[in-house]
Amino acid sequence: MPPHTGEILIGRPLTLADIVRVARDGATAQLDVEARESLASTRAMLEASLNEGAVIYGVNTGFGALSETHIPGDKLAELQRNLLRSHAVGVGPAFDEAVVRACLLMRAHTLAMGASGVRPELPEYLLRMLELRVHPYVPSQGSVGASGDLAPLAHLALPVIGEGEVWVDGVRRPAAAHMASVGLEPYALGPKEGLSLINGTQVSTAVAAMALQDGLELLTAADIIGALSLDAYLGTASICDPRIHAGKPHAGQQRSASLIAKLIEGSELNRSHMNCGRVQDAYSLRCMPQVHGAVRDALHYARVTVATEVNSFTDNPLVLLRPEGGFDVVSGGNFHAAPVALVSDHAAAALTTLSTISERRLDRFLNPESSRGLPAFLADEPGLESGFMMAQVTATALASESKALSHPASVDTIPTSAGKEDHVSMGPIAARKLARIVANCARVLAIEAAVAARAIDLRELPSSSHLMGAHAKIREYVAPFTGDRSMSDEFEALAGAIVRGELREAAGVRDE
Repeated sequence: MPPHTGEILIGRPLTLADIVRVARDGATAQLDVEARESLASTRAMLEASLNEGAVIYGVNTGFGALSETHIPGDKLAELQRNLLRSHAVGVGPAFDEAVVRACLLMRAHTLAMGASGVRPELPEYLLRMLELRVHPYVPSQGSVGASGDLAPLAHLALPVIGEGEVWVDGVRRPAAAHMASVGLEPYALGPKEGLSLINGTQVSTAVAAMALQDGLELLTAADIIGALSLDAYLGTASICDPRIHAGKPHAGQQRSASLIAKLIEGSELNRSHMNCGRVQDAYSLRCMPQVHGAVRDALHYARVTVATEVNSFTDNPLVLLRPEGGFDVVSGGNFHAAPVALVSDHAAAALTTLSTISERRLDRFLNPESSRGLPAFLADEPGLESGFMMAQVTATALASESKALSHPASVDTIPTSAGKEDHVSMGPIAARKLARIVANCARVLAIEAAVAARAIDLRELPSSSHLMGAHAKIREYVAPFTGDRSMSDEFEALAGAIVRGELREAAGVRDE
């Protein structure tokens, strides 16, 4: 998906690329003018209803299993503060800066969509935190994905009221002092505003959104690296014959087949063995379009689902306007992260499949019984040197770890809140697993790329201009083999470059 180049406005639809721009590139966002006016109008109606004595869940009642408890008017501000304090019970490793920034943006965005009944100053405050790079400390564990990502979002929200902690130069510091130093005074929460800060799926969705953006980049990289492997292995490009894929017309499969064919076109190496007599390669090469294509279809489906979640009302209760005027406060379940959980698990399995087929391809180069004339483990002096022997072991370890992580989180549920929340999504767990699998997959593909580049070096003829462009990019991060050495840092650097799209750009391929 091409990046959004205009101003990022919340209250209007956001793309996953918008989220990445804010999370990783430091972009900021503004509240849409029309959305601001709508927020102010809705809030005025809600406050008028409260002044008339209405009893509204989450506004002047307790929460969850305590929803039948009425709270007097002079305690409503304290109710909202206590909600944030009591729910900030997360544990474990903290989310990184990018995830925190994505959460701030997305929480502001869902508030700006107008169904939470908050004042416009609240989403604007969150955007101001983004602009000033005030990044709350948010532990990653403690949410089951319903009734929203309560614990992590409470940690995200505590600095809004001058409590909790923020990151300052990589160190956790009390929020109040740091925010005062950048000119941010604590926000005085009004009725419902504390609840609206924490009731939603933004943590699950933020983690999944960024993982999917990276995963989509890995898709194209897998086709490029797979094509490089196919050519270096002296494999047949007839696997890309469009007549094959017309008979099994999955969109992803056809995209992978056409891209691999385009990448190999013009290769001297490919032409050199046109009449060699071999007609069928191993499945890891022959079935690339089918396997890569299935992964592509899975990730595109997941992206649509997560983009829908980004632009959804996820609060509870919702303040919903009537067509004839006025409003209703309606309790529902949009805070349930089942859509994100299910597609995160689906994407996790898909990217694990991308890792396992990549590992099988690279292994064929290293075994002298299957390498088609290449030296054992691609070493100059096998025996004296181990070459890429252990690189394949690392790839198998990564792929196997991803297999274990692919057990779906979304099929689990544990009742919470005295049984009131008796079915939960486990969305944050599914999303975090997906992010780990994306990182593993990038490293496996980097190892395959390094192995395929070494195999190209050992052949006498060059590949196509597209693939030699990719080869040159690989060589910027992984030096030619001149004897045994530790390549850990080179693999890590190449994996990062692949995620950033550098390999795709070097091969002259457009973004997904």
